[in-house]
This record gives sequence, C-alpha cells and structure tokens, in this order.
Amino acid sequence: MSCHHLDDDRVPLMPVWLSFNTQAEWTLYGTPAAMDARIFVKSGRVPADYPYTALDETGYGGVLLLSDVHGVPKAYDAACPVEVKRDVRVFINGSHEAECPVCHSTFDVFSLDGHPLSGRAAEQGWGLRRFGVGPGSRGEYMVVRQR
Repeated sequence: MSCHHLDDDRVPLMPVWLSFNTQAEWTLYGTPAAMDARIFVKSGRVPADYPYTALDETGYGGVLLLSDVHGVPKAYDAACPVEVKRDVRVFINGSHEAECPVCHSTFDVFSLDGHPLSGRAAEQGWGLRRFGVGPGSRGEYMVVRQR
C-alpha cells in the first residue's frame, strides 16, 4: 500500500487575519449556518460592506470562509493551487464544491478539508491551503488566522 500525500502548500503563504468581534458581526458578515460560504478579498473590498481594518489580511488569493455540513467554520485560501494566481479564485458551484473557473479542478471544502476531487488538482494531489478559524485570544467572537 502506498500513502496518499496532500500538498496544500502550493499557494504562497501570506498573512491572514479576519476578526469578528461579536456574535452579531459573525451573523452579519461570517458564515453562521451549515453550508454558508463567503469570499473575502481585502484589496478588492470584497464583500463591499465588510468593515476591513488596517489589521485585516486575506492571504494570497483571498479567504474562502464557510461552515461545513455540521456548521463548523472552516477557511481556505481562495487561490486555485493549480493556477497559483492571486486573481484566479475558486467559487462554490451548484454541487457544493469549490471549483476553479480556469482549470475546473474541484475541491471538497464542506466535508474533506479542501481535498481535490477532480481535474489537475486531483491528479497531482494539490489541495486548498487551510487556515484556522476559532474564538480569538483577545475576546473576539471568531477569528480567521494562519494555522
């Protein structure tokens, strides 16, 4: 038997910090329900109504924030690990998979931690870069940060 290795380091590691200070902020801007998903790109002011601060950072291609099938928050760099370009971002398709609009690789983000399902990413074993999500150490309700 051989081991399967997932390479989730293809996308450059860049600073990540999104802070939701209250439950109300998490409900308004975050992903409070199972299967919710949003993309955050500070440089492009996406979403436009999110109150970005000077401390906020959204990684290389943006942050794909979601709540999995059990309502547990998860976050990934939105850059496709095949294309490795800041402006080529995965989106959630009709099958509830993250899909690259260029190479059409798909990833299971709701139950398999960004593992590739199809396309060149699956052939090469390239997964989405994962970030940590959880309560903040300074009283924030929820924080997205590097793992």
